[in-house]
Amino acid sequence: MKKEERYLFPVDYMADPSVHVFNGRLYIYPSHDRESGIPENDNGDHFDMNDYHVLSTDDVMHGEVTDHGVALRVADIPWAGRQLWDCDVAYKDGKYYLYFPLKDRNDIFRMGVAISDKPEGPFIPQPDPIRGSYSIDMAVFRDDDGSHYIYFGGIWGGQLQRYRDNKAIENPHLPADDKPALPSRVVKLADNMLEFAEEPRPVIILGEDGKPLTAGDPHRFFEASWMHKYNGKYYLSYSTGDTHLLCYAVGDNPYGPFTYQGVILTPVVGWTTHHSIAEYKGKWYLFHHDCIPSNGKTWLRSLKVVELEYDADGKIITIEGSEDISKFGQRY
Repeated sequence: MKKEERYLFPVDYMADPSVHVFNGRLYIYPSHDRESGIPENDNGDHFDMNDYHVLSTDDVMHGEVTDHGVALRVADIPWAGRQLWDCDVAYKDGKYYLYFPLKDRNDIFRMGVAISDKPEGPFIPQPDPIRGSYSIDMAVFRDDDGSHYIYFGGIWGGQLQRYRDNKAIENPHLPADDKPALPSRVVKLADNMLEFAEEPRPVIILGEDGKPLTAGDPHRFFEASWMHKYNGKYYLSYSTGDTHLLCYAVGDNPYGPFTYQGVILTPVVGWTTHHSIAEYKGKWYLFHHDCIPSNGKTWLRSLKVVELEYDADGKIITIEGSEDISKFGQRY
């Protein structure tokens, strides 16, 4: 029996939802898709987003979703080039910090920070990107001791393959299928929330054999890291990109290593799969997107939510994606 799911904001195309609960209300920080006319390619140039909106609700499956309007624009950012991709927000000491990837004027993805007094913004960007930052798909995790960590990275258009040991390399490449997969990164934030407190570290995902997943494994990391805790364990979830799955691995601390556990979501209509996981009013939810409303245009995605469940052993029960567009007809 298919689980109840909901399109959260059918009046516009949004994707890559990062979700948090602030002041008892659930806030959604998505990418804002648009029709740019740029041809599709493996670098993702057709994902040419130029602003962020903030959404919120107090009833995930049935309540009104409020659009708080534009929270940040490319035009507001002093160092901007193009392409505002996935973002995330953290709260500390009365301030909200929005972390975002944006290509600079050399077409290199960096991580920026913008600050607001309110969870819905507007957010005021800092004059420069975070020193030592690179790649895409920021996810901020606050641990129980108040420390904040950012997970980031994505290959292909996300440019992660251009770096080794946090330094750009002359000849970017992906590892062979039988070699360890490129890992995402994790870094602890400084107390001021505006810079890294350390060098980013690799996030290693191990298989049942205790060895890192290989680049040819369909369950290896590609992009879209997310972190949450459940029953004292750290759940790293991520997209497998060109194999179109959401998967997860579990560890004992924010840095890992993490051991692969299984598939959260099977393929949906559209090339990308990007998500977050949050608890609200005693239930857990998976927020993600698909391209059914745009009839399969992978650069025009729509936000979705479905309840997420665990079994008695803490395993996430796999959710079946909506893979066949023919079942759903035309746009609303």
